Amino acid sequence: MGTPEFAVESLDILLQNNYTIAAVITVPDKPAGRGQQVQESAVKKYALEKGLNILQPDKLKDENFIRQLKELKADLQIVVAFRMLPEIIWNMPPLGTINLHGSLLPQYRGAAPINRAVLNGEKETGVTTFLLQQEIDTGKIIFQEKTPIAENETAGEIHDRLMHIGAQLILKTVKAIEKGDYPQIDQSTLIAPGTYINSAPKIFKEDCRIDWNKSLDKIHNMIRGLSPYPTAFAELVSPEGKIIALKIFISKKEIAPHDLPLASIITDSKSYLKIAVKGGYIDINELQLAGKKRMNVIDFLRGFQINNVWKINSSKIE
Repeated sequence: MGTPEFAVESLDILLQNNYTIAAVITVPDKPAGRGQQVQESAVKKYALEKGLNILQPDKLKDENFIRQLKELKADLQIVVAFRMLPEIIWNMPPLGTINLHGSLLPQYRGAAPINRAVLNGEKETGVTTFLLQQEIDTGKIIFQEKTPIAENETAGEIHDRLMHIGAQLILKTVKAIEKGDYPQIDQSTLIAPGTYINSAPKIFKEDCRIDWNKSLDKIHNMIRGLSPYPTAFAELVSPEGKIIALKIFISKKEIAPHDLPLASIITDSKSYLKIAVKGGYIDINELQLAGKKRMNVIDFLRGFQINNVWKINSSKIE
């Protein structure tokens, strides 16, 4: 059971290791983009290539879907980046239902664990396989695998690495369940007294606007934690007062004392574009204007005339 590219790797590794996939469950096709072309999920596209049985229920509690699921007589269900399942489904197979989650549970339960870990400046993250139960991301842990987060790594880079690590962990988990020899660790035993448990709620557009009043580290972590999607954004203001939306994908932080007003633009109009913040500068490397393609800062400055008279719009500046 899965939807995006992140889930394809796990499905592929199971097929490569000769496991029988009774069915692939994914979301229904839906229109997307400007042309509203009907789009198939990455998991469906892969399943079609491999000739797998595909189910695409609109509602998971639909009686016809539940009947189809029972008729499959699957021993085990595997969930990777799908939807919340009702108990009648996750409790159906004799070996249960396992989930691959993109964090080191019990930390970062929720919809956006990879983004939230980077946003919070974590130095380490990982993946967890666990048995599903009623409360989201709280089931008994089977295995975990850790990986470091480098200072300038983006959520997209971590996502791609965890996709591969996660697939290997799914294979390890399935093999252990097949042998009947695997741990089931209660998450409560991993929470030391006084430990704060970070959550990973879904990220909305209003969460992506940069507050230039925050520290250098927080802004830098926000940019890389939202890159490449849903992407941190700011608004440029021209000397004439025209406002232009700007997405920022890649930045470096430059620690340096200064007495410039927050959100001042510093540029030579040729090779660099920096924003003054508390504790230094955000040095923008890759960005995108509304309606334009993503580009590096040199190409951007070559085609877009901007100088130090321009400003960054923010009602939050103190």
